[in-house]
Amino acid sequence: MDLLFIFLGLVILVGAGDALVRGAVSLSLRFGMPAVIISATVVAFGTSAPELLISVKSALQGSPGLAIGNVVGSNVANVLLVLGIPALIAPIAGCGPEAHRNTIIMIGATVVFTGLLLTGTITFWAGVLLLVITLGMVTDSIRCGLRHPESVDTEELEDADPKMAGWKLAALLIVGFIGLPLGAEILIQGAQGIARSMGVSEALIGLTIVAIGTSLPELATTVMAALRNQADVAIGNVIGSNLFNITAVIGAAALVHPMEVPAEIMTRDIWVMVGATALLAPFIFFCLKISRPIGGAFVAAYVGYIFLAYAQNL
Repeated sequence: MDLLFIFLGLVILVGAGDALVRGAVSLSLRFGMPAVIISATVVAFGTSAPELLISVKSALQGSPGLAIGNVVGSNVANVLLVLGIPALIAPIAGCGPEAHRNTIIMIGATVVFTGLLLTGTITFWAGVLLLVITLGMVTDSIRCGLRHPESVDTEELEDADPKMAGWKLAALLIVGFIGLPLGAEILIQGAQGIARSMGVSEALIGLTIVAIGTSLPELATTVMAALRNQADVAIGNVIGSNLFNITAVIGAAALVHPMEVPAEIMTRDIWVMVGATALLAPFIFFCLKISRPIGGAFVAAYVGYIFLAYAQNL
């Protein structure tokens, strides 16, 4: 039943998140909002809504291991799985001034996040700091997009329709607003049940099962891009997702409730996340391709990490 709850929760989260993004983008277009601002705000926050709801509800329910583990595990999975598996289909590369700038921001945010984790508690004021970084990122994205509107990728807006019927628009928003908290609640109940039945920590479940589940939409997107020989867009998606995870998601969760950092995350998993971030950086700064052998090595490294994590907890 717990596994069923997790599966059902993930399905609801993914479906509700997609509905919310489509509805919110269509509404924004109807009000005449520029595509660049929609991309930097509505789409960026909407696609992180499942992780956000899971982490906030976990923090409120006294399960900081799930909240923090979900983010740390998602960032590891985004690099090693979301880039590794598509690279087995087609080599991936990310280059250019925008990729370089965003990578520098990602490294800086990762350093700040790591420092906060090592204090042992993500406090209210730590959450404020992370959200200030989020605000700076969004402002920078909007400014750069307005300066170079031709560089904005509007593919993520292709399912939106400013002329969408009012009833359909309302239905999408209602499904999103109701489905996200419902899916998060069901998933958290299942994750807590599995942790109790297996005798492992909630942090481990968040780092693995929940993190992989919330990374599936990104993985599906990048695999489809690879099949269409457009895999190069994957790195930008991963950087954006990782940035929002460690700033907006954790920042919002810390505002509603301070979170104690589980010891296992401080001693093992945060360093795996830092290592994955450092591993990605040279490919971007030196315009190197993630080839099929390297993609295979990424996937093997992730499998090894999961095996080690469970071996140390069982």
